[in-house]
Parts: sequence; structure tokens; C-alpha cells
Amino acid sequence: MEAVQNRIRSALIVGAGAVGAAVAGLIAGRDPEAVCVLAGGERLQRYRRDGFILNGSRRDFPLASPQDGGEADLIIVAVKAHQLAQAIKDMKAHVGPGTLVLSLMNGITSEEDLAASFGREKVPYGMILGIDAVREGNDTRFSSTGKVFFGDARNTEGAWSPRISRIAEFFARTGVAHVVPPDMVKTLWYKFMINVGINQVSAIIRGTYRAFQSGADAAAVMDAAMREVVALSREMGTGLEEADIAAWHAALAGFAPGNKTSMLQDVEAGRKTEVEAFAGTVIRLGREKGIPMPVNQTLSSLIRAIEGDCRG
Repeated sequence: MEAVQNRIRSALIVGAGAVGAAVAGLIAGRDPEAVCVLAGGERLQRYRRDGFILNGSRRDFPLASPQDGGEADLIIVAVKAHQLAQAIKDMKAHVGPGTLVLSLMNGITSEEDLAASFGREKVPYGMILGIDAVREGNDTRFSSTGKVFFGDARNTEGAWSPRISRIAEFFARTGVAHVVPPDMVKTLWYKFMINVGINQVSAIIRGTYRAFQSGADAAAVMDAAMREVVALSREMGTGLEEADIAAWHAALAGFAPGNKTSMLQDVEAGRKTEVEAFAGTVIRLGREKGIPMPVNQTLSSLIRAIEGDCRG
């Protein structure tokens, strides 16, 4: 790794849901002064009053408001796709010349949206994989925080760019498990493929991971949705192939059978889902490339119908 200049001292968490709260707790467990949570209005008052419940224990993180200002070294964005536009407005006062912005959001479009606002040089690719956090109200529970994957589009061990070296040094110092893969674009698309498959189908059938580990019908629909992503990836040159579906099945076998995807959690809580970031993106890109996406079109229609029912 290159010598790290302008060491990252702390991270500002934007989006303290299941993922954001879990990552904040992980960093604070090593260095309480190395993390801060952004919140405004009623949410800021609630966080001050109630704190955060992580695995049954109350945690209180330093808080910052959108109006506070002050340049953050690293901003970790962990909001839902439909919340990103507001999050960009809220974090603007905290973005300075040296700030890096790392998205742990689902989907494949958040980096482009963030780069359009703050500059491509500030926004590497990022994602989190393997976290099993479940949030109910203010209570977040997890047995695994997974790993953060991040990097430039291509990364060579021992010759990372300065911005990747800065983030890697911070995560190593604060105990955040992380990986800088050689091909970060393919890694991002791999997670996108997974989300398009299991997240959407689980939300429709209200099934935990068990339904896909032992149920051939659920797994078949999941695979069909993922194959549309693979077809799109081939057209766009992002590296996915049929073997990646098999790799996901091998990984899925190790998941706790009773755990739930984030989209299933959203449906059960009556929250807006990320269907637009998943099926919506597949359908839009498929249309641009002239590739039909009938499975994701059907999944999109079903999930939107469920959202309508949940909101009554």
C-alpha cells in the first residue's frame, strides 16, 4: 500500500438504518471519536433522546446536522435509493476539498449520482456484502457485519490510488473488515445480480433465506431474474457470467435460514422498497440495449402492487 497522506480521522454516517447503524457501532467500538451520524429535524431529536439499540445495548454516537457544516474526512452513505436525493442535499455542507464519499447502497447507480454532485474524484465504488442486520424501529440486530468492498474500477495490490489507500488505512485502524477487489465493477454488479434475484423474490413470497436454500421453485425464479442481469452485464461489458450464479448459490448455502433480505424487511414494515433500483434499473438498461426483461418486468409489477397494498 502506498504511504497514506491526509489520514482519515473519522467517518460521517449518512443513513443510520440497519447497515449504517451497524457500521457506526463497529467503528465506535474501536474508536468512539472516529464516527458521527448525520441527522436533522425530528430524527436528530429522536437520536438524541433514544440513541441507537444495537444487539440489545444502547449506543449514543456523536451527531451532526445538515446545517452544522464542517468538512468530513469520509462520508459513508447507507440510505435507500429513493432517499439519496435528500441525502445529497443534507451532506453538502460537510463535503470539502479533501472529503471522500463511499456508498454502501444497493444497486449500481448511486456512485454516478454522488459523483454528479461532488465530483468523480471524491467517489470510489463501494458496497457491503454479508451483513445480516435487521432493523425494527430503533432496534438493530445482527450476527455478522459482513465486509465492505470498495475501490477504483480496477485495483492492483500494492499500487492502490491515494484515495483507496486512505479508506483502507481507516478501516484497518477502526476494525471494519474490508476488501479491495481487482475488478470492483464486476464485484458491484455481482451484488446487484444477487439483490435483483433474492431480494425481489423474497419480498413477493415473504420468504426467508430458507425458501431459496431448500425450495426449488423460489430458487428457479431467483435464477431467472439474475440471468437477465447476466445478459445485461455481457452486453455492457461488466464481467458477469453464468458461473457467478453458481457462486451465489454456494454462498447462499451458508446464510442463516431464518434471516430476511432487506426488501422483505421493508415490505413487512410497510416501507417503500428499492424496486426501482433493482428491477427498474434492469428494465431501463435492457430497453436501452434492446434486451427484453420479462422476469424483472413481472417482479416490478408485483412488488409495486404489494407496496400499494401495504400503504392501503
